[in-house]
Amino acid sequence: MKYRQLGSTGYEVSEIGFGAWAIGADWGNVDDTTAMAALNAAVDAGVTFIDTADVYGDGRSERFVAQLVKERPDVDLVVATKAGRRLDPHAADGYTGANIEAFIDRSLVNLETDSLDLLQLHCPPTDVYYRPEMFAALDDMKAKGKVKHYGVSVERVEEAVKAIEYPGVETVQIIFNMFRQRPAERFLDLAVAGNIGVIVRVPLASGLLTGKMRADTEFAASDHRNYNRHGEAFDVGETFAGVDYPTGLAAVDEIETLRPADSTMAQFALKWILMHDGVSTAIPGAKNPDQTVANAAASGLSPLDAQTMEGVADIYRRSIQPQVHARW
Repeated sequence: MKYRQLGSTGYEVSEIGFGAWAIGADWGNVDDTTAMAALNAAVDAGVTFIDTADVYGDGRSERFVAQLVKERPDVDLVVATKAGRRLDPHAADGYTGANIEAFIDRSLVNLETDSLDLLQLHCPPTDVYYRPEMFAALDDMKAKGKVKHYGVSVERVEEAVKAIEYPGVETVQIIFNMFRQRPAERFLDLAVAGNIGVIVRVPLASGLLTGKMRADTEFAASDHRNYNRHGEAFDVGETFAGVDYPTGLAAVDEIETLRPADSTMAQFALKWILMHDGVSTAIPGAKNPDQTVANAAASGLSPLDAQTMEGVADIYRRSIQPQVHARW
């Protein structure tokens, strides 16, 4: 495993982290034993960065992570969580200091800690980024010691660009993968210049980029790849990176022809992300130890050559860009 600096936080984190959404909820059933086995396998593979949220299984994911931290005191783990999606309705006016502090207090209990390593606003409505009082409130949370560092998780590149105008924002979590390449065009250079940590989520496009899905693949009723294909529950960009499923399958078949012989399709997709210097860590989810170990191994792969990178870019331009590039 290789490690990178997480912006100005002072944290050095594994370049492959662990996205803990899948062990919390919304990806089909994952029992407690398997969830903990996946987390421990991540640590054994050198993972030191774990991303969770208060709404993943209504705190279930956070509680798993708390158990891991207790069981593995030998490892210097950085735990990031997120707040804001508990608002109902999830509207900009709900993003107040009082509401976010209440969510932070709840996460402190779930994570069994006195101070959060990294707190991220959880994909707030765009208007929130134009409300300095919200970011001033986060500065207050930091001054109180409830959070050590804070950042944002965004849906759109423009939100990321706006967020880093606030000096307290040290990290941005954003969707970036072979199917969502706009951040490389409009954000990553800004992040490098501003010493902003970049956390890449949905790196495998909800599993599409593993190459294991087919037209007849079935997903459980509790899996967002079943119930959110058109954005019924939350932003459709979170499901298959916003790409139409048949279009995505066809593009993956093309990308597969570029895959290095020493990698799986998922590892190839993760290594493609890591080829971008502005990325601090990518956080694929995993539902079992085997997936965790395979994901972590992407860090050790040889760099991709320029011909391969251009081949991926060409497929994106032809097949995917018309669907997603201008939207996020």
